[in-house]
Amino acid sequence: MPEVSLVQCESYDAELIRQALERGIKPLGGWGKFLKPGQKVLLKVNLIGPVPPQQAATTHPELVRALIRICREQGCEVWVGDSAGGAIAGMAPTAKALKVAGFETVAAEEGAKLINFDQAGAREVPSRTGRFVKSFFLAKPVLDADVVINLPKFKAHSAAIYTGAVKNVFGCIPGLRKAEYHRLAPGPEDFGEIIADIHLACGVKLNIMDAVIGMEGAGPTAGQARQLGYLLLSQDALAMDAVAIGMLGLKVQDVPILAQAARLGVGEANLEKIRLSGDYEKLPQITDFKLPAARRRGGSGFVLKSIIKFFKVRPKIDPKRCKNCQTCVDSCPVKAIDSRTKLIDYTKCIECLCCHELCLHRAVDLRRDNPAARLVLPLAARAHRNKSAAVRQK
Repeated sequence: MPEVSLVQCESYDAELIRQALERGIKPLGGWGKFLKPGQKVLLKVNLIGPVPPQQAATTHPELVRALIRICREQGCEVWVGDSAGGAIAGMAPTAKALKVAGFETVAAEEGAKLINFDQAGAREVPSRTGRFVKSFFLAKPVLDADVVINLPKFKAHSAAIYTGAVKNVFGCIPGLRKAEYHRLAPGPEDFGEIIADIHLACGVKLNIMDAVIGMEGAGPTAGQARQLGYLLLSQDALAMDAVAIGMLGLKVQDVPILAQAARLGVGEANLEKIRLSGDYEKLPQITDFKLPAARRRGGSGFVLKSIIKFFKVRPKIDPKRCKNCQTCVDSCPVKAIDSRTKLIDYTKCIECLCCHELCLHRAVDLRRDNPAARLVLPLAARAHRNKSAAVRQK
């Protein structure tokens, strides 16, 4: 039975992180089960772009620091790496992102090797499904490492609803090729198949999720930091994500990428078949967590399609906040954004929301086309808050 170790960790204080990691790894068999002297260990961080740690968009560097120390104590050589999303002036901003997110400093101070996946070379790997691509290119360090430890961040995601352990492997695709996969598989379910394919090829041995401070709302970069106070550890990335979204009251079927991962055998999706250990025997609940506006609820047929159309959101660039950095233009996989006017051609737009996800200035809004939807949602949200408050008072 897959196991997810869930432990409390209220801050990024070095001692608290170390204690939480030790409590978390114990039920899974201890560090010795995963780390052997002389091994090359890759800490695959979540590096969405050049944003500082306090924005809660990337794995926190102090968690990375703690893990570097643990791996070195086990006699391992430690690598820290990833490939950032998007493009600035036609180039992936990974080098700048590694510095701004704090990984460059931590790696230098703790004696780890910092690896920019965009500069480390790539190897072609055959696709297991072959539906969208016959093969894809993984960063060489992912395949050269003896052990890959996946370090996702707990975040809401405007296009995918939630992003965590399963989706974090997308950064194993170096450079601007990520945009090409968005173009080839524009729908959430189709893109989920690409992600599952990549995950099956990466051979991750352990997943450790940073949920000390997560992100709610318009993630993965434009949301709000939210104190959560958890670390999650598991060998099974999908089981970890199932537990994480279970704390939000969601199921794997609510998140298209995770639903596809379950279909393709990435891991266990059923909470009833996942053993919870660590500091909790019962799944805690995270109340009033703000999910992205684009979240879709279950349903079928004409009714579901009508609801989706009614509440549909599309990216729109605010000229007052736009700094003309061209990141949205360079990152758009279908070249739907005019470089001069920043107007979006919605006949080309595949709604991957890369422009919203990668804008460092939060100049890309998600707006509803239907005026009635803009009126209904605030009223519904207010009613939900009032109902929740009444339940708590009882």
